[in-house]
Amino acid sequence: MFNKTSKPVRPQSDASRAPAKANTPPPLDLSSVNMKTSGAPAPAPTPAAPSVARGAPSLLAAHLRIEGNINGTADLQVDGNVRGNVKVAHLIVGEAGNVEGDVEAETIEVRGRVVGAITGKSIKLYSSAYVEGDITHETLSIDIGAFFQGRCLQSRPAQAAPAPVAQVAANSYTSGEASGMSSYDLSSLSDLK
Repeated sequence: MFNKTSKPVRPQSDASRAPAKANTPPPLDLSSVNMKTSGAPAPAPTPAAPSVARGAPSLLAAHLRIEGNINGTADLQVDGNVRGNVKVAHLIVGEAGNVEGDVEAETIEVRGRVVGAITGKSIKLYSSAYVEGDITHETLSIDIGAFFQGRCLQSRPAQAAPAPVAQVAANSYTSGEASGMSSYDLSSLSDLK
């Protein structure tokens, strides 16, 4: 493990620690380069791929107050106060969070307080949640201890329309005797009492 006979390693001087500089050309300015060549078609530019990875959500800290609507396609965590409507991709209302307005997102997690309508595909109310308002959802989960006052309105994902039911021709029931159905006189049925 340890060798008593080996000499301690001495730190190198700053000059010997500096990495050797490679002969690298200066960065290329792509705005001045012409990629088209005569005779060959230019390759189609590839659009920048949207960021698929979900990073950390934007955070509205506990001591902040927003008065107005919040709209966007990003994720948001609200630990402060919002008085207005919130429409984002994914919303987390933290335990200290308070939203007074309508909320709409793909997925919503409520640990704090929401007063207003909530609309989303997947909604989860944790045990510390306080919600007053209607919830429109595909899936809803409510932990024991959560307060919820309002209506639950389940929406279904878009499905193909069912096949139409074959309709019976209207003329088959025009004559009760022709179709084998008997007709009754309702006034005579009242005499059977």
